Amino acid sequence: MSTDVSEKTEMPTHEVALSDVAAEKVRSLLAQEGRDDLRLRVAVQPGGCSGLIYQLYFDERILDGDAVRDFDGVEVVVDKMSVPYLSGASIDFEDTISKQGFTIDNPNAEGSCACGDSFH
Repeated sequence: MSTDVSEKTEMPTHEVALSDVAAEKVRSLLAQEGRDDLRLRVAVQPGGCSGLIYQLYFDERILDGDAVRDFDGVEVVVDKMSVPYLSGASIDFEDTISKQGFTIDNPNAEGSCACGDSFH
């Protein structure tokens, strides 16, 4: 067995969940782009009215320390600094008259503010 294979099997995981609806939307977006080399990256960054904001975007890279979890072919990647802030969070996709987009439900969020995507 080569070291590459053993490193892949020992890659850290995270506790972020991706709903079936969100996973299907990711697959659909990737198909529209004609890309099968991208994964969904979730991160928290400094900013927002309560100190941190979510980032959700497609990324072709796996960085050192990234935690990866596969949801039926959709890889969700979280950087090692964001893992503790996102533990137990779930990502969904809403498609209603009033809102369309990905949503993050994070039990670690202690409060909310008017901008709706920040947490303490």
